[in-house]
Amino acid sequence: MKSLLLIVTFFTSSFIMAQSSLGIFTNHADIGKPKIAGSATYNTTVQSYSLKAGGYNIWFGRDEFHYAYNRIKGDFILTANFKLIGKGTDPHRKIGWMVRASEQEDAAQMSAVVHGDGLTVLQWRRLRGAYMRDPQDQLSSAKKNVEIIQLERIGKWFIMRIANAGEPLQEIGRTDAIDMPDEALAGIFICSHNADVMEEGLAWNVRMEQTVPDSHNGYRDGILGSKLEIMNVFDGKRIVIHEDKGRFEAPNWMPDGKKLLFNQGGNIYTIPIEGGTPAQLNTGNAKRNNNDHVISFDGKMLGISSHRDGMTGGGSTVYYLPLTGGDPVMVTDSTPSYLHGWSPNGKEVVYTAQRLNRNPAYNIYKKPINGGPEVQLTFNDKGLADGPEYSPDGKWIYYNANQTGTMQLWRMKPDGTANEQLTFDEYNNWFAHISPDNKWIAFISFPTTIDPGDHPFYKRVMLRLMPVNGGAPKAIAYLFGGQGTINTPSWSPDSKRIAFVSNSGPINK
Repeated sequence: MKSLLLIVTFFTSSFIMAQSSLGIFTNHADIGKPKIAGSATYNTTVQSYSLKAGGYNIWFGRDEFHYAYNRIKGDFILTANFKLIGKGTDPHRKIGWMVRASEQEDAAQMSAVVHGDGLTVLQWRRLRGAYMRDPQDQLSSAKKNVEIIQLERIGKWFIMRIANAGEPLQEIGRTDAIDMPDEALAGIFICSHNADVMEEGLAWNVRMEQTVPDSHNGYRDGILGSKLEIMNVFDGKRIVIHEDKGRFEAPNWMPDGKKLLFNQGGNIYTIPIEGGTPAQLNTGNAKRNNNDHVISFDGKMLGISSHRDGMTGGGSTVYYLPLTGGDPVMVTDSTPSYLHGWSPNGKEVVYTAQRLNRNPAYNIYKKPINGGPEVQLTFNDKGLADGPEYSPDGKWIYYNANQTGTMQLWRMKPDGTANEQLTFDEYNNWFAHISPDNKWIAFISFPTTIDPGDHPFYKRVMLRLMPVNGGAPKAIAYLFGGQGTINTPSWSPDSKRIAFVSNSGPINK
């Protein structure tokens, strides 16, 4: 546990400042000179935050509370899990996200809060010194007893979404009636709602993601930075182990459980699961590797997709090489071919491909790695079948296809027969990754606003988990990402964790 001492100075008549950084936050402070000073600590091991504070309230024309925050400009998404500790004294004690125009006690502000009595609601002060708006002013009704809170800014609009564990986020409030500058303060807070009482709360999976407009939905490099995250799929707790200002993608978990593998700038890298400096893997003359790389079930070989110049459809070609590095061996001469899976016996690979001489649609194929004919497994005349992956027992190939009008998860026998649909909801579901113990599917879900045939970068997406034979999926993570987040198998060998990539622009600190 990393504790921070409050270095107290008077910044304005209503503001006490702590000059130490706190996890992702540069600043933490008491706002409004509460009678009991607050504090904040950061647990570096689990990347969680503990907040303590007094404060008469966050209401009327002025506020008193403790705040951990950054300066942030433009559009963003703020997401975290929150919990108030103990029974508390006042049912209106509160914790959550807040965006403020300044550190002044009467500043315009937007807060997405959960109260001690479970009331969860969007609240705001339209301009400096104005009274806070009551929850009854909202178009949507308040909700009760939720843990996950998201606050998004899009231009002048603020949108609050909430979820209980395992649920998709749902919108409960939005407004543009607030005088908020383009550059504002954003962070987590706690208030006791009683000037003579100290209250405590926790926040974890705290993410501040700078976003880009929907116009940036193409396959572009370097618009936003990348975070490599590890998550326990059963408790949802996430840890960031590596960050970069550029784009990297698609982690695989190495067979020894000690490292991850990912692609960046056409190369393949490995990195310890604790983080550190990535090490480039030797892939010989394959220097334009994309996010379709897969480790064989026996842990000896790495399959990759790398582009060749002058070929149809961008020239994505399937190769394999030793997992320790070496010269690649070509598997598919025809392009484009995008690798997604190995057969458990290591003799075949499965991939998505377009063969214009046969069919304009993308379908799923398999081919022996040591020579032999390419075998077509799906026969869609239009649309897309993608992401084929063998189950560990070799009985099924799981994939996603949009033949029903939305992208859904399917499975089929290895010979292409017995096609079976597994998901049936309104989301666009991609990349079914099967846990090594053959019990679970982890996958990414795009919102309904995305073209069912596309999986673009830089979207508000969620990761979900479901039983391998089908059943109700549950949400396990909410993030800004998409293409490159979880394109490849990324389960830990013990079937407890997955690795993935999220994206964000630089946060002003």
